[in-house]
Amino acid sequence: MIANLDVRVDSSGKIHLSGVKAIEEPPSLVDLRARTSAMLPRVELPEVILEVMSWVPELATAFTAVSGGRSRLKDLPVSIAACLTAHSLNVGYRPIAKKGVEALERSRLSHAFQNYVRPETLSSANAPLVGKQADLPLAQAWGGSLVAAVDGMRFVVPVPAAFARPNRKYFGSKRGMTWLNAMNDRGMGRGAKIVSGTIRDSLHMVDVVFGLDGGDLPEIVVSDTGSYSDLVFGLLELLGISYRPALADLPDQKGWRISPTADYGPLNTFARGKIDLGKIRRNWEDILRVAASICTGTVRAYDVVTMLQAGGHPTALGEAIASYGRIFKTLHILAFIDVDETYSRDIKDIRNLQENRHSLARKICHGKKGELHHRYERSLENQLGALGLVLNCVTLWNTVYLDAAVRRLKAQGYPVREEDMARLSPFVHSHLGVHGTYTFVLPDLAPGAIRDLRDPDAEQDDEI
Repeated sequence: MIANLDVRVDSSGKIHLSGVKAIEEPPSLVDLRARTSAMLPRVELPEVILEVMSWVPELATAFTAVSGGRSRLKDLPVSIAACLTAHSLNVGYRPIAKKGVEALERSRLSHAFQNYVRPETLSSANAPLVGKQADLPLAQAWGGSLVAAVDGMRFVVPVPAAFARPNRKYFGSKRGMTWLNAMNDRGMGRGAKIVSGTIRDSLHMVDVVFGLDGGDLPEIVVSDTGSYSDLVFGLLELLGISYRPALADLPDQKGWRISPTADYGPLNTFARGKIDLGKIRRNWEDILRVAASICTGTVRAYDVVTMLQAGGHPTALGEAIASYGRIFKTLHILAFIDVDETYSRDIKDIRNLQENRHSLARKICHGKKGELHHRYERSLENQLGALGLVLNCVTLWNTVYLDAAVRRLKAQGYPVREEDMARLSPFVHSHLGVHGTYTFVLPDLAPGAIRDLRDPDAEQDDEI
Protein backbone atom coordinates (compact mmCIF):
# COMPACT_ATOMS: atom_id res chain seq x y z
CA MET A 1 0.00 0.00 0.00
CA ILE A 2 1.19 3.55 -0.78
CA ALA A 3 0.68 6.57 1.43
CA ASN A 4 1.75 10.22 1.60
CA LEU A 5 2.18 10.47 -2.19
CA ASP A 6 3.30 13.93 -3.31
CA VAL A 7 3.22 14.71 -7.04
CA ARG A 8 5.21 17.58 -8.60
CA VAL A 9 5.78 18.52 -12.24
CA ASP A 10 8.95 20.55 -12.91
CA SER A 11 9.56 23.15 -15.63
CA SER A 12 10.78 20.49 -18.07
CA GLY A 13 7.53 18.53 -17.74
CA LYS A 14 8.93 15.65 -15.71
CA ILE A 15 6.75 14.10 -13.05
CA HIS A 16 8.34 13.70 -9.61
CA LEU A 17 6.89 11.36 -6.98
CA SER A 18 8.03 11.89 -3.41
CA GLY A 19 6.97 10.92 0.04
CA VAL A 20 6.18 7.38 -1.11
CA LYS A 21 6.03 5.26 1.99
CA ALA A 22 5.00 1.65 2.41
CA ILE A 23 2.44 1.02 5.14
CA GLU A 24 3.15 -2.05 7.22
CA GLU A 25 0.58 -4.78 7.05
CA PRO A 26 -1.72 -4.80 10.09
CA PRO A 27 -0.99 -7.46 12.72
CA SER A 28 -4.42 -8.98 12.12
CA LEU A 29 -3.52 -9.74 8.48
CA VAL A 30 -0.08 -11.13 9.38
CA ASP A 31 -1.62 -13.42 12.00
CA LEU A 32 -4.47 -14.51 9.71
CA ARG A 33 -2.03 -15.44 6.97
CA ALA A 34 0.13 -17.41 9.41
CA ARG A 35 -2.84 -19.22 10.93
CA THR A 36 -4.55 -20.17 7.68
CA SER A 37 -1.28 -21.35 6.13
CA ALA A 38 -0.54 -23.46 9.20
CA MET A 39 -3.99 -25.08 8.96
CA LEU A 40 -3.46 -26.43 5.43
CA PRO A 41 -2.83 -30.21 5.35
CA ARG A 42 0.55 -31.47 4.18
CA VAL A 43 0.07 -32.83 0.68
CA GLU A 44 2.08 -34.08 -2.30
CA LEU A 45 1.51 -32.61 -5.75
CA PRO A 46 0.07 -35.82 -7.32
CA GLU A 47 -2.50 -35.99 -4.50
CA VAL A 48 -3.54 -32.40 -5.22
CA ILE A 49 -4.17 -33.22 -8.88
CA LEU A 50 -6.16 -36.37 -8.08
CA GLU A 51 -8.18 -34.63 -5.38
CA VAL A 52 -9.08 -31.79 -7.72
CA MET A 53 -10.08 -34.37 -10.33
CA SER A 54 -12.49 -35.85 -7.78
CA TRP A 55 -14.06 -32.40 -7.26
CA VAL A 56 -14.19 -31.51 -10.97
CA PRO A 57 -14.97 -34.61 -13.10
CA GLU A 58 -14.80 -32.48 -16.25
CA LEU A 59 -11.05 -32.14 -15.70
CA ALA A 60 -10.38 -35.80 -16.56
CA THR A 61 -13.05 -36.10 -19.27
CA ALA A 62 -11.58 -33.09 -21.10
CA PHE A 63 -8.65 -35.30 -22.14
CA THR A 64 -9.98 -36.99 -25.27
CA ALA A 65 -8.04 -39.24 -27.61
CA VAL A 66 -6.42 -37.54 -30.60
CA SER A 67 -7.95 -40.27 -32.78
CA GLY A 68 -11.43 -39.17 -31.77
CA GLY A 69 -12.27 -42.57 -30.30
CA ARG A 70 -14.70 -42.66 -27.37
CA SER A 71 -13.27 -45.70 -25.56
CA ARG A 72 -11.33 -44.87 -22.41
CA LEU A 73 -8.30 -46.63 -20.99
CA LYS A 74 -8.72 -48.20 -17.58
CA ASP A 75 -7.71 -45.78 -14.79
CA LEU A 76 -6.97 -43.08 -17.38
CA PRO A 77 -7.36 -40.21 -14.81
CA VAL A 78 -4.45 -41.68 -12.81
CA SER A 79 -2.31 -41.87 -15.94
CA ILE A 80 -3.24 -38.29 -16.87
CA ALA A 81 -2.41 -37.10 -13.33
CA ALA A 82 0.96 -38.88 -13.56
CA CYS A 83 1.72 -37.27 -16.94
CA LEU A 84 0.81 -33.82 -15.61
CA THR A 85 3.02 -34.43 -12.57
CA ALA A 86 6.02 -35.59 -14.60
CA HIS A 87 5.91 -32.72 -17.08
CA SER A 88 5.02 -29.91 -14.67
CA LEU A 89 7.80 -30.98 -12.27
CA ASN A 90 10.14 -31.33 -15.28
CA VAL A 91 11.47 -34.64 -13.91
CA GLY A 92 10.42 -37.02 -16.67
CA TYR A 93 8.76 -40.41 -16.20
CA ARG A 94 11.52 -42.25 -14.32
CA PRO A 95 10.58 -41.13 -10.76
CA ILE A 96 6.85 -41.31 -11.60
CA ALA A 97 6.48 -44.67 -13.37
CA LYS A 98 5.88 -47.84 -11.33
CA LYS A 99 6.30 -51.34 -12.69
CA GLY A 100 3.36 -53.62 -11.97
CA VAL A 101 0.87 -50.74 -11.73
CA GLU A 102 -0.89 -50.65 -15.08
CA ALA A 103 -1.88 -46.97 -14.93
CA LEU A 104 1.69 -45.96 -14.04
CA GLU A 105 3.71 -48.16 -16.41
CA ARG A 106 6.18 -46.06 -18.38
CA SER A 107 4.75 -47.24 -21.71
CA ARG A 108 1.22 -46.29 -20.56
CA LEU A 109 2.34 -42.82 -19.49
CA SER A 110 4.10 -42.19 -22.79
CA HIS A 111 1.02 -43.36 -24.70
CA ALA A 112 -1.36 -41.27 -22.60
CA PHE A 113 0.67 -38.08 -22.99
CA GLN A 114 1.09 -38.47 -26.74
CA ASN A 115 -2.57 -39.30 -27.37
CA TYR A 116 -4.50 -37.32 -24.75
CA VAL A 117 -2.43 -34.29 -23.75
CA ARG A 118 -2.32 -31.44 -26.25
CA PRO A 119 -3.07 -27.67 -26.14
CA GLU A 120 -6.75 -28.21 -27.01
CA THR A 121 -7.42 -30.69 -24.19
CA LEU A 122 -5.37 -28.69 -21.69
CA SER A 123 -7.44 -25.59 -22.50
CA SER A 124 -10.69 -27.55 -22.14
CA ALA A 125 -9.51 -28.90 -18.77
CA ASN A 126 -8.68 -25.41 -17.47
CA ALA A 127 -12.11 -23.86 -17.97
CA PRO A 128 -14.03 -25.96 -15.36
CA LEU A 129 -11.31 -25.30 -12.77
CA VAL A 130 -11.82 -21.55 -13.17
CA GLY A 131 -15.57 -22.03 -12.84
CA LYS A 132 -15.22 -24.22 -9.74
CA GLN A 133 -13.09 -21.65 -7.93
CA ALA A 134 -15.49 -18.84 -8.84
CA ASP A 135 -18.20 -20.44 -6.65
CA LEU A 136 -16.11 -20.21 -3.46
CA PRO A 137 -16.78 -17.26 -1.10
CA LEU A 138 -13.06 -16.66 -0.52
CA ALA A 139 -12.37 -16.41 -4.27
CA GLN A 140 -15.23 -13.94 -4.61
CA ALA A 141 -13.60 -11.81 -1.90
CA TRP A 142 -10.40 -11.74 -3.99
CA GLY A 143 -12.06 -10.20 -7.04
CA GLY A 144 -14.75 -10.37 -9.67
CA SER A 145 -12.64 -12.20 -12.28
CA LEU A 146 -12.93 -9.21 -14.64
CA VAL A 147 -9.32 -8.08 -14.16
CA ALA A 148 -6.46 -9.93 -15.85
CA ALA A 149 -2.70 -9.64 -15.55
CA VAL A 150 -0.38 -10.65 -18.40
CA ASP A 151 3.31 -11.30 -17.82
CA GLY A 152 6.08 -13.56 -19.05
CA MET A 153 8.24 -16.22 -17.41
CA ARG A 154 11.66 -16.84 -18.94
CA PHE A 155 12.96 -20.39 -19.42
CA VAL A 156 16.41 -21.49 -20.52
CA VAL A 157 16.38 -23.98 -23.43
CA PRO A 158 19.91 -25.46 -23.46
CA VAL A 159 19.36 -27.72 -26.51
CA PRO A 160 19.33 -26.62 -30.17
CA ALA A 161 15.81 -25.31 -30.75
CA ALA A 162 14.43 -23.09 -33.49
CA PHE A 163 12.26 -21.31 -30.94
CA ALA A 164 15.04 -20.35 -28.50
CA ARG A 165 16.85 -17.03 -28.74
CA PRO A 166 19.90 -15.59 -26.93
CA ASN A 167 19.61 -12.97 -24.20
CA ARG A 168 22.51 -12.76 -21.77
CA LYS A 169 20.45 -10.94 -19.15
CA TYR A 170 17.96 -13.80 -18.77
CA PHE A 171 19.70 -16.86 -20.20
CA GLY A 172 23.42 -16.23 -19.69
CA SER A 173 25.43 -17.92 -22.42
CA LYS A 174 22.50 -20.14 -23.39
CA ARG A 175 19.25 -19.52 -25.25
CA GLY A 176 15.69 -19.42 -24.05
CA MET A 177 12.04 -18.53 -24.56
CA THR A 178 9.18 -16.75 -22.79
CA TRP A 179 5.95 -18.23 -21.44
CA LEU A 180 3.53 -15.28 -21.73
CA ASN A 181 0.59 -16.09 -19.49
CA ALA A 182 -2.61 -14.44 -18.29
CA MET A 183 -4.13 -14.72 -14.81
CA ASN A 184 -7.35 -13.31 -13.34
CA ASP A 185 -7.58 -11.40 -10.07
CA ARG A 186 -8.45 -14.62 -8.24
CA GLY A 187 -5.11 -16.20 -9.16
CA MET A 188 -6.37 -18.62 -11.82
CA GLY A 189 -4.47 -18.91 -15.09
CA ARG A 190 -6.68 -18.17 -18.08
CA GLY A 191 -4.36 -18.74 -21.05
CA ALA A 192 -0.79 -18.52 -22.32
CA LYS A 193 1.40 -18.33 -25.40
CA ILE A 194 4.94 -19.45 -26.17
CA VAL A 195 7.07 -16.52 -27.31
CA SER A 196 10.41 -16.93 -29.05
CA GLY A 197 13.28 -15.57 -26.96
CA THR A 198 12.51 -12.29 -25.21
CA ILE A 199 10.76 -10.41 -28.02
CA ARG A 200 8.59 -7.52 -26.77
CA ASP A 201 5.48 -8.92 -25.09
CA SER A 202 3.36 -6.16 -26.69
CA LEU A 203 3.52 -8.08 -29.98
CA HIS A 204 1.70 -11.05 -28.42
CA MET A 205 -0.27 -9.75 -25.44
CA VAL A 206 -3.53 -9.07 -27.29
CA ASP A 207 -3.51 -12.64 -28.66
CA VAL A 208 -3.17 -13.98 -25.11
CA VAL A 209 -6.11 -11.86 -23.93
CA PHE A 210 -8.31 -13.06 -26.81
CA GLY A 211 -7.26 -16.68 -26.40
CA LEU A 212 -8.38 -17.14 -22.80
CA ASP A 213 -9.63 -20.54 -21.61
CA GLY A 214 -13.38 -20.08 -21.27
CA GLY A 215 -15.29 -17.35 -19.49
CA ASP A 216 -15.78 -13.70 -20.38
CA LEU A 217 -13.12 -11.33 -21.60
CA PRO A 218 -11.64 -9.19 -18.82
CA GLU A 219 -12.69 -5.57 -18.50
CA ILE A 220 -9.22 -4.50 -17.31
CA VAL A 221 -5.79 -5.81 -18.35
CA VAL A 222 -2.65 -5.11 -16.31
CA SER A 223 0.87 -5.76 -17.57
CA ASP A 224 4.45 -4.68 -17.05
CA THR A 225 6.30 -2.16 -19.19
CA GLY A 226 7.42 -4.88 -21.61
CA SER A 227 3.86 -5.29 -22.90
CA TYR A 228 3.24 -1.57 -23.33
CA SER A 229 2.95 0.41 -26.55
CA ASP A 230 0.66 3.21 -27.76
CA LEU A 231 -0.64 0.83 -30.43
CA VAL A 232 -1.67 -1.76 -27.82
CA PHE A 233 -3.39 1.00 -25.81
CA GLY A 234 -5.44 1.86 -28.88
CA LEU A 235 -6.29 -1.72 -29.87
CA LEU A 236 -7.42 -2.77 -26.40
CA GLU A 237 -9.58 0.33 -25.94
CA LEU A 238 -11.19 -0.33 -29.32
CA LEU A 239 -11.88 -3.88 -28.17
CA GLY A 240 -13.60 -2.65 -25.01
CA ILE A 241 -10.77 -3.40 -22.55
CA SER A 242 -9.18 -0.85 -20.24
CA TYR A 243 -5.40 -1.21 -20.41
CA ARG A 244 -3.38 -0.38 -17.28
CA PRO A 245 0.33 -1.17 -17.66
CA ALA A 246 2.83 -0.51 -14.89
CA LEU A 247 5.04 2.15 -16.48
CA ALA A 248 8.55 1.82 -15.06
CA ASP A 249 9.71 5.08 -16.67
CA LEU A 250 6.73 7.12 -15.47
CA PRO A 251 8.69 10.35 -14.66
CA ASP A 252 9.87 10.53 -18.29
CA GLN A 253 6.50 9.83 -19.90
CA LYS A 254 5.00 12.42 -22.22
CA GLY A 255 1.35 13.41 -21.94
CA TRP A 256 -0.80 14.15 -24.98
CA ARG A 257 -3.35 16.90 -25.53
CA ILE A 258 -6.02 17.54 -28.16
CA SER A 259 -6.34 21.32 -27.84
CA PRO A 260 -3.02 23.18 -28.19
CA THR A 261 -4.45 26.26 -26.42
CA ALA A 262 -5.89 24.51 -23.34
CA ASP A 263 -4.35 25.55 -20.03
CA TYR A 264 -3.48 22.60 -17.78
CA GLY A 265 -1.56 24.65 -15.23
CA PRO A 266 1.48 22.78 -13.87
CA LEU A 267 0.78 19.93 -16.33
CA ASN A 268 1.19 22.14 -19.42
CA THR A 269 4.75 21.02 -20.06
CA PHE A 270 3.91 17.39 -19.30
CA ALA A 271 1.11 17.48 -21.91
CA ARG A 272 3.50 18.52 -24.64
CA GLY A 273 2.34 15.98 -27.22
CA LYS A 274 -0.37 16.89 -29.75
CA ILE A 275 -2.98 14.34 -30.90
CA ASP A 276 -4.15 14.80 -34.48
CA LEU A 277 -7.86 13.90 -34.42
CA GLY A 278 -8.00 14.37 -38.20
CA LYS A 279 -5.64 11.44 -38.63
CA ILE A 280 -7.94 9.26 -36.51
CA ARG A 281 -11.06 10.38 -38.42
CA ARG A 282 -9.52 9.73 -41.84
CA ASN A 283 -8.65 6.14 -40.88
CA TRP A 284 -11.65 5.42 -38.65
CA GLU A 285 -13.35 2.89 -40.92
CA ASP A 286 -10.11 0.92 -41.37
CA ILE A 287 -9.46 1.14 -37.61
CA LEU A 288 -12.85 -0.46 -36.94
CA ARG A 289 -12.17 -3.20 -39.50
CA VAL A 290 -8.91 -4.06 -37.76
CA ALA A 291 -10.59 -4.20 -34.36
CA ALA A 292 -13.44 -6.36 -35.71
CA SER A 293 -10.98 -8.75 -37.39
CA ILE A 294 -9.14 -9.28 -34.10
CA CYS A 295 -12.35 -9.61 -32.08
CA THR A 296 -13.80 -12.26 -34.40
CA GLY A 297 -10.52 -14.14 -34.67
CA THR A 298 -10.21 -13.55 -38.42
CA VAL A 299 -6.58 -12.49 -37.94
CA ARG A 300 -4.09 -12.77 -35.10
CA ALA A 301 -3.34 -9.58 -33.22
CA TYR A 302 0.37 -10.42 -33.55
CA ASP A 303 0.13 -10.28 -37.33
CA VAL A 304 -1.80 -7.00 -37.17
CA VAL A 305 0.65 -5.36 -34.77
CA THR A 306 3.64 -6.56 -36.82
CA MET A 307 2.10 -5.26 -40.04
CA LEU A 308 1.16 -1.87 -38.57
CA GLN A 309 4.67 -1.17 -37.25
CA ALA A 310 6.86 -2.97 -39.76
CA GLY A 311 10.53 -2.25 -39.22
CA GLY A 312 9.78 0.07 -36.33
CA HIS A 313 8.13 2.62 -38.63
CA PRO A 314 4.34 2.63 -38.15
CA THR A 315 2.10 2.79 -41.18
CA ALA A 316 -0.49 5.55 -41.50
CA LEU A 317 -3.11 3.21 -40.06
CA GLY A 318 -0.78 2.13 -37.26
CA GLU A 319 -0.04 5.76 -36.39
CA ALA A 320 -3.78 6.53 -36.34
CA ILE A 321 -4.46 3.66 -33.87
CA ALA A 322 -1.46 4.74 -31.77
CA SER A 323 -2.80 8.33 -31.73
CA TYR A 324 -6.13 7.01 -30.48
CA GLY A 325 -4.30 5.01 -27.81
CA ARG A 326 -2.40 8.07 -26.60
CA ILE A 327 -5.66 9.56 -25.37
CA PHE A 328 -6.11 6.67 -22.97
CA LYS A 329 -2.42 6.42 -22.15
CA THR A 330 -2.52 10.03 -20.93
CA LEU A 331 -5.62 9.35 -18.85
CA HIS A 332 -3.89 6.27 -17.40
CA ILE A 333 -0.83 8.30 -16.34
CA LEU A 334 -3.00 10.99 -14.76
CA ALA A 335 -5.03 8.39 -12.87
CA PHE A 336 -1.83 6.68 -11.72
CA ILE A 337 -0.36 9.86 -10.20
CA ASP A 338 -3.68 11.08 -8.78
CA VAL A 339 -3.86 11.54 -5.01
CA ASP A 340 -6.32 8.62 -4.85
CA GLU A 341 -3.98 5.70 -4.19
CA THR A 342 -6.53 2.99 -5.06
CA TYR A 343 -5.80 3.01 -8.79
CA SER A 344 -2.03 2.51 -8.49
CA ARG A 345 -2.37 0.13 -5.53
CA ASP A 346 -4.74 -2.18 -7.45
CA ILE A 347 -2.24 -2.37 -10.31
CA LYS A 348 0.57 -3.18 -7.92
CA ASP A 349 -1.51 -5.79 -6.07
CA ILE A 350 -2.32 -7.88 -9.13
CA ARG A 351 1.25 -7.54 -10.42
CA ASN A 352 2.49 -8.88 -7.08
CA LEU A 353 -0.09 -11.67 -7.28
CA GLN A 354 1.25 -12.77 -10.63
CA GLU A 355 4.83 -12.67 -9.35
CA ASN A 356 3.71 -15.01 -6.56
CA ARG A 357 2.17 -17.33 -9.16
CA HIS A 358 5.46 -17.41 -11.02
CA SER A 359 7.30 -18.19 -7.76
CA LEU A 360 4.99 -21.17 -7.25
CA ALA A 361 5.63 -22.21 -10.86
CA ARG A 362 9.38 -22.12 -10.21
CA LYS A 363 8.96 -24.34 -7.15
CA ILE A 364 6.93 -26.87 -9.12
CA CYS A 365 9.04 -26.84 -12.31
CA HIS A 366 12.28 -27.61 -10.48
CA GLY A 367 13.67 -30.60 -12.39
CA LYS A 368 16.72 -30.18 -14.64
CA LYS A 369 17.41 -26.84 -12.94
CA GLY A 370 14.17 -25.49 -14.37
CA GLU A 371 15.50 -25.69 -17.93
CA LEU A 372 13.31 -27.01 -20.75
CA HIS A 373 14.91 -29.61 -23.04
CA HIS A 374 12.61 -29.48 -26.07
CA ARG A 375 13.57 -28.78 -29.66
CA TYR A 376 10.11 -28.04 -31.03
CA GLU A 377 7.41 -25.48 -30.23
CA ARG A 378 4.66 -28.11 -29.91
CA SER A 379 6.57 -29.95 -27.18
CA LEU A 380 7.10 -26.67 -25.29
CA GLU A 381 3.38 -25.87 -25.59
CA ASN A 382 2.45 -29.26 -24.15
CA GLN A 383 4.85 -29.08 -21.20
CA LEU A 384 4.06 -25.48 -20.25
CA GLY A 385 0.37 -26.14 -20.81
CA ALA A 386 0.66 -28.98 -18.29
CA LEU A 387 2.46 -26.62 -15.89
CA GLY A 388 -0.32 -24.03 -16.26
CA LEU A 389 -3.02 -26.64 -15.59
CA VAL A 390 -1.20 -27.96 -12.52
CA LEU A 391 -0.80 -24.40 -11.22
CA ASN A 392 -4.56 -24.01 -11.48
CA CYS A 393 -5.09 -27.32 -9.67
CA VAL A 394 -2.89 -26.12 -6.79
CA THR A 395 -4.60 -22.71 -6.77
CA LEU A 396 -8.06 -24.29 -6.63
CA TRP A 397 -6.95 -26.76 -3.92
CA ASN A 398 -5.48 -23.91 -1.85
CA THR A 399 -8.64 -21.84 -2.29
CA VAL A 400 -10.88 -24.68 -1.10
CA TYR A 401 -8.79 -25.33 2.01
CA LEU A 402 -8.15 -21.66 2.81
CA ASP A 403 -11.89 -21.06 2.54
CA ALA A 404 -12.49 -23.93 4.97
CA ALA A 405 -9.79 -22.56 7.30
CA VAL A 406 -11.40 -19.10 7.34
CA ARG A 407 -14.81 -20.60 8.10
CA ARG A 408 -13.28 -22.68 10.92
CA LEU A 409 -11.63 -19.62 12.45
CA LYS A 410 -14.86 -17.62 12.25
CA ALA A 411 -16.78 -20.45 13.91
CA GLN A 412 -14.21 -20.47 16.73
CA GLY A 413 -14.71 -16.75 17.32
CA TYR A 414 -11.48 -15.60 15.72
CA PRO A 415 -11.96 -12.03 14.40
CA VAL A 416 -11.58 -12.26 10.61
CA ARG A 417 -11.82 -8.87 8.94
CA GLU A 418 -13.20 -8.85 5.39
CA GLU A 419 -10.34 -6.68 4.14
CA ASP A 420 -7.80 -9.13 5.58
CA MET A 421 -9.57 -12.14 4.08
CA ALA A 422 -9.41 -10.44 0.66
CA ARG A 423 -5.60 -10.25 0.93
CA LEU A 424 -4.91 -13.93 1.59
CA SER A 425 -2.80 -15.51 -1.13
CA PRO A 426 -3.90 -18.56 -3.17
CA PHE A 427 -0.22 -19.31 -3.83
CA VAL A 428 0.97 -20.38 -0.37
CA HIS A 429 3.04 -23.52 -0.81
CA SER A 430 4.91 -24.43 2.38
CA HIS A 431 2.51 -27.38 2.75
CA LEU A 432 3.07 -28.62 -0.83
CA GLY A 433 5.54 -31.44 -1.49
CA VAL A 434 7.20 -31.62 -4.90
CA HIS A 435 10.27 -33.74 -4.09
CA GLY A 436 10.85 -37.39 -3.22
CA THR A 437 8.57 -40.35 -3.87
CA TYR A 438 5.37 -39.64 -5.76
CA THR A 439 2.23 -41.56 -4.84
CA PHE A 440 -1.12 -41.54 -6.62
CA VAL A 441 -3.45 -42.67 -3.87
CA LEU A 442 -6.15 -40.50 -2.34
CA PRO A 443 -7.27 -40.77 1.30
CA ASP A 444 -10.60 -42.47 1.92
CA LEU A 445 -12.94 -39.48 2.18
CA ALA A 446 -16.71 -39.32 2.14
CA PRO A 447 -18.26 -37.67 -0.97
CA GLY A 448 -17.88 -33.90 -0.68
CA ALA A 449 -15.53 -34.15 2.31
CA ILE A 450 -12.02 -32.70 2.47
CA ARG A 451 -8.96 -33.56 4.53
CA ASP A 452 -8.76 -32.56 8.18
CA LEU A 453 -7.31 -29.12 8.78
CA ARG A 454 -4.30 -28.87 11.06
CA ASP A 455 -4.21 -27.07 14.39
CA PRO A 456 -2.58 -23.65 13.80
CA ASP A 457 -1.42 -23.46 17.43
CA ALA A 458 0.37 -26.82 17.36
CA GLU A 459 4.09 -26.96 16.64
CA GLN A 460 4.53 -27.22 12.87
CA ASP A 461 7.19 -29.04 10.89
CA ASP A 462 9.47 -27.24 8.47
CA GLU A 463 8.42 -26.57 4.89
CA ILE A 464 8.25 -29.67 2.70
